[in-house]
Amino acid sequence: MDTRALKNPYPDYDGSPASTQALFDSQGKLTPEFAHRLSSKIVELLGVMENGLRSADPRNCTAYTGWAGIALLYLHLHEVFRESSFLQKALEHVSQSLQCLTRRHDVTFLCGDAGPLAVAAVVYHRLQRDFFFFSCLTGLILPDQNSGLPDELLYGRVGYLYSLVFINQHLGKDRIPDVYIQQITQAVLQSGEHLSRKFRVQNQSPLMYEWYQEQYVGAAHGLAGIYYFLMQAFGVPQYLEDALQCGEVVWWYGLLKKGYGLCHGAAGNAYTFLALYRQTQDPKYLYRACMFADWCMNYGKHGCRTPDTPFSLFEGMAGTIYFLADLLNPMRARFPAFEV
Repeated sequence: MDTRALKNPYPDYDGSPASTQALFDSQGKLTPEFAHRLSSKIVELLGVMENGLRSADPRNCTAYTGWAGIALLYLHLHEVFRESSFLQKALEHVSQSLQCLTRRHDVTFLCGDAGPLAVAAVVYHRLQRDFFFFSCLTGLILPDQNSGLPDELLYGRVGYLYSLVFINQHLGKDRIPDVYIQQITQAVLQSGEHLSRKFRVQNQSPLMYEWYQEQYVGAAHGLAGIYYFLMQAFGVPQYLEDALQCGEVVWWYGLLKKGYGLCHGAAGNAYTFLALYRQTQDPKYLYRACMFADWCMNYGKHGCRTPDTPFSLFEGMAGTIYFLADLLNPMRARFPAFEV
């Protein structure tokens, strides 16, 4: 792990009020000074990002590395700051995304057409453009939910399921009927049970999933991501002790050489601490998230690698900005396109 991470230069939380007094109070509310620093850095990085997007691929519609991801960032900023200009920027970028939909079988939020359609539906609804809103909502509904789709997060049913939950979270539970969401969920469960029997691992795991005909337990393509999303969606308690131990690893090895982004960088790893803070209210985890934010606010000063799409939501600067904005209200922070 040392080969992938840079040395963490920050002192760890020592339990004293002095270690956090410049960051947040005893209730977890950020100090005006630290909140101002975050907001100022967000404005600065937005300017850099917009300038860099002039050379971005105009045909990449996805939330992962394309225009829908930039629109999602601005939608998030509108929710955080309540500034109408951010909603207009979301409209600008999601309109670009809708012009280059893949129209393939990639139907997920991150890497398919469902992401742009879901983000656009919320933007149009907020702008009271009902015709375009209902057009996007109609485009989200699959005529055949079992047409050879895999089950995983990036390219499969669970990623599609997130798109539906995203709509209901933002616009109310009745927008996508529960019965339709339950049909997708049931298909994922049935597939997992079938593959568990196929691989003869029922005693170890009642569900199993595959990627390219092999058992796969990772978050993006396999069991971990599917389990996580299903448990979040249905309120099953997480394995907190294991999560706390993972948090220690992230603190020591989470400042990655790959940079500051969500997918392979410090901002994505910082969500570990925000999730643990929500679960425990232990100020140690909010302190650690603030330290990772400090690292991110020194963007470009640590000799990290430049990602392939340096301004995108999941590989680049947009994801870092998303995290910094989320930190302004730690109890509401959620890793985009994954946590619910």
